[in-house]
Amino acid sequence: MWIHKRFSTRKTRTLTLGGLCLGAAVVMAGCSDSDSPPGTSTPGVTGSDMSGSTGGPSDSASTGGAGAGSSSGGTPDSNAANPGSNPGNPGSNPGNSGSNVGNPGSNAGNPGSNAGNPGSNAGNPGSNAGNPGSSDGAPGANDGPGSVGDGSVGANDPTPGIYRTGDEGEITIDGQPFKARCGNWFGLEGQHEPRDAEANANGAPLELYIGNMWWVDSGRTIETTMDEIKTLGINLVRLPIAPQTLEAGNEQGMTPVWDGSSKNPNGRLKNAQGAYPYGTAREALESFIKLADARDIKVLIDIHSCSNYVGWRAGRLDANPPYVDADRVGYEFTREEYSCGGGGQIDHPYNEAAWLANLREIAGLPAAIGVDNIIGIDIFNEPWDYTWDQWATLAEKAYQTIAAENDDMLVFVEGVGSGTADGTEVPHGDADSNPNWGENFWGFTQRPLNIPKNRLVISPHTYGPAVYAQPHFFTGACEGLEGDEAAEAGCSFDLDPARMRRGWEEHFGFLRDMGYTVIIGEFGGNMDWPSQGTRQAEREMWSHITDNPDQEWQSHFVDYLVEEDIQGCYWSINPESADTGGIYKHLWDPVSNEAGWGQWDGMDQRKTDLLKRLWGM
Repeated sequence: MWIHKRFSTRKTRTLTLGGLCLGAAVVMAGCSDSDSPPGTSTPGVTGSDMSGSTGGPSDSASTGGAGAGSSSGGTPDSNAANPGSNPGNPGSNPGNSGSNVGNPGSNAGNPGSNAGNPGSNAGNPGSNAGNPGSSDGAPGANDGPGSVGDGSVGANDPTPGIYRTGDEGEITIDGQPFKARCGNWFGLEGQHEPRDAEANANGAPLELYIGNMWWVDSGRTIETTMDEIKTLGINLVRLPIAPQTLEAGNEQGMTPVWDGSSKNPNGRLKNAQGAYPYGTAREALESFIKLADARDIKVLIDIHSCSNYVGWRAGRLDANPPYVDADRVGYEFTREEYSCGGGGQIDHPYNEAAWLANLREIAGLPAAIGVDNIIGIDIFNEPWDYTWDQWATLAEKAYQTIAAENDDMLVFVEGVGSGTADGTEVPHGDADSNPNWGENFWGFTQRPLNIPKNRLVISPHTYGPAVYAQPHFFTGACEGLEGDEAAEAGCSFDLDPARMRRGWEEHFGFLRDMGYTVIIGEFGGNMDWPSQGTRQAEREMWSHITDNPDQEWQSHFVDYLVEEDIQGCYWSINPESADTGGIYKHLWDPVSNEAGWGQWDGMDQRKTDLLKRLWGM
């Protein structure tokens, strides 16, 4: 999720996309200074996405601004990191959400344009190498399942299966429509411990947050929360994991040593033992799925990173430092020593082969543990460090791997950003609207996914001011400013629904209009930002803001989703995300109540009312 800073020449053209006509302002040249990325909202106190959990009630998490870039773009397995060319990032961490709105640079050239006849995409699977709508000389014919060269809706997979998508853009279960009422529940993808934590210093434990800590045993369990969210209306949980979650012997997912004292110096996990009776994170994963199945709650498993240590920063399968938070002032939760591609002091090797093996293993889970509630796999979280063509190629391999193992699952594919870590610009439409990491599907206009339409779910991520102050949130003298720069200039937010809608339409909404199923994988925010639940430095920077702009943004976004019949997964159910909070309220506050870490309160009625409006309840 990167944000553009400055742009120059733009022009408007009309793009015909499989019967859909889009007016698009296209960036022709110009971008921000790549060595001065925006730094913004707080990393969470726990969670793998720019977060750091407390070792106990007395531990604190400091925060700061964003820093240098991550590993480079290029071929899917390349790792030519370029710290000086980081188009920014984001700076924010919804706990461990991975939702990082930052700044990737700008687009150069006509997005998705091809040399030659319009709509030509020579070499792309399923695309036509000639005139629009033609394939091998046969107008409108498909070169492969799921896509045609002119970007029009592709063929369905005739293979019977439990989970499919319908002609109206809805998920179906055994042919019956299923309206997803979804929330994210994170923790099993890893949580960053402070370097000075009494237990597991600088670790990354794999443990679900359940509002029950070993220092305050509230009695809350996974089952309790499942029953409550079921009553609320949630019927689908997006469950982030890391590759290490699948490893039963990974030490960061092992049961802690319980010594009965008020502290737990030998332990890794924080939940009270009676409430979290799991020997490994893998055991907790399987139990969670079974408990959900017993309550008729579907589960979407999300591969959230290449490593529980690297977390949300990854952006690609083989991520290397420097990462976007490397230079955050006063921020102690950086992971510069860790890598997935061999570029760090400590390497957790990950690559295409390992990723496909993980997808195959997840696809086999229903048969292995005897459930049928795993609706699909979100194949990789926020792959911002790829161009669209690179990511589309990987997504097609993911589909082939999953379908070969399990005909019953859907494939959830996220979008890219607007620039890779090495400065490669990724087209996204109008320069005046900036995609979050994972939001940008503009490349689909010229390079459709060769995945059957009824097996594919388009799953972008998008966030408002509490996660990152984007330039299109400002007008007048503040137009073009973002992040801390906008805060220091005393900018106030002008959240124009029409302007934001144009961006959402260009980035992903056009696919809904083409009949694809679109489910937002992450959206949400802190409705009290910046005055509550926000780190001290951020409160001070934005002290002139008193009108809850993130609550306004969320309302506008839900209006758009309802109008377009798009469903979404709220970030998050649990409240340990320092950028967004959760559906449940949190006793913890980074300024006034650090001792309340991990202790949940009741549900936030403003958020539950918002979700019921989205769900039509």
